[in-house]
Amino acid sequence: MDFLDSIKKVKDDSFIMASLAGDVRNAALDAVAAALTANKAAIFEANEKDMAAAEAAGLPTPIVNRLKFDEHKLQTCVTGINDLIDLEDPLFKELLKRELDDDLVLTKTTCPIGVIGVIFESRPDALVQIAALCMKSGNCAVLKGGSEAKNTNRVLFGIIYEAALSAGLPEGFAVLIEDRAEINELLKCHDYVDLLIPRGSNEFVQYIMDNSKIPVMGHADGICHVYVDGAADIDKAIPIIIDSKTQYVAACNTAETLLVHKDIAELLIPLLAEASGDKISYRCDARSMGLIACDVATEEDYKTEYLDYILSVKVVDDIDEAINHINRYGSHHTDCIVTEDKDSAQKFMSLVDSAGVYQNCSTRFADGFRYGFGAEVGISTGKIHARGPVGLDGLVTYKYKLVGEGHVVSDYANGTATFKFRDL
Repeated sequence: MDFLDSIKKVKDDSFIMASLAGDVRNAALDAVAAALTANKAAIFEANEKDMAAAEAAGLPTPIVNRLKFDEHKLQTCVTGINDLIDLEDPLFKELLKRELDDDLVLTKTTCPIGVIGVIFESRPDALVQIAALCMKSGNCAVLKGGSEAKNTNRVLFGIIYEAALSAGLPEGFAVLIEDRAEINELLKCHDYVDLLIPRGSNEFVQYIMDNSKIPVMGHADGICHVYVDGAADIDKAIPIIIDSKTQYVAACNTAETLLVHKDIAELLIPLLAEASGDKISYRCDARSMGLIACDVATEEDYKTEYLDYILSVKVVDDIDEAINHINRYGSHHTDCIVTEDKDSAQKFMSLVDSAGVYQNCSTRFADGFRYGFGAEVGISTGKIHARGPVGLDGLVTYKYKLVGEGHVVSDYANGTATFKFRDL
């Protein structure tokens, strides 16, 4: 089967997938979780090949870190699948029921989007999360992973596909594409693919948007901030900053810039540098340079997603300067204020234009699993349809169903009948 035929098959089977009962989809997820555990040796062997090739090729450390699929990643994936099984079925939910007139009843119900194409980076665990979310939400998936993870992705997909098929899912519920050239073919499939979710660099996401008629949802850079207000608790601030920067440095929700109120800068910044030791390299503006050992920060640093143990530091005069900086240089992903002042926190959360705005907690919480979504297909920094970690709710849409008894519009147009509009 050639590429286009395989995509057509996915589209055809998306209508079957959309009609499957929740217990069938859950049974498929249960089978996938069991199969992943049973075949972990094959997964780890494939991943070792990818890791060795990545290191031999001299790929950047953040990419190599994201590429690793070990026992911990496997257990996280399995836990995420089990959590998905326990979540309420997102399909066939009645959002509205309204009697337009006697025996003329309108309902609004949730349904799958259809066929979702996801192009993702080097993380093989993303393949598991995306496939599982699409299965739970009744969507079919076209999956394209990074070439650096081709061995791991191939084994993972094979395990997932066979397990789900044996549990009753249609043959076209998912397809894995491996040839990079097929990405451009996928972009032309607007008759068969309903949504694209690209996960990669800003340039890559922009390329997808510019070269396809298919709607695109997702995010590019993850330039996240921690702002330490003048009314911050230092004992809270330092662990929050260090966790936001170092807990998993290759993630898109890692903090890249620290903004510090001028009234607290001389106390906080040296204590932070002492607490972080050699783990973080700092790039400081003119007002913070004399406080710690650092390099000079340029304007380009404030626009950079390091994905490394580097943190830009800037001292600001007030919360307004911090908010303006974040809205100018940030990627509208996740930003945090550390403060004990409720008014300042409320102002920050109201005026910072990001998908996630936090008070007194690490930016690393921006994750579908940690939100209780089971997992996520990605994080959307847009404002249409879905925003933030995109879990089940972001993978369904809705349809209107109207049931009557021979009703015709002409009766309402000529005044013979009138609408009642009564919510049931």
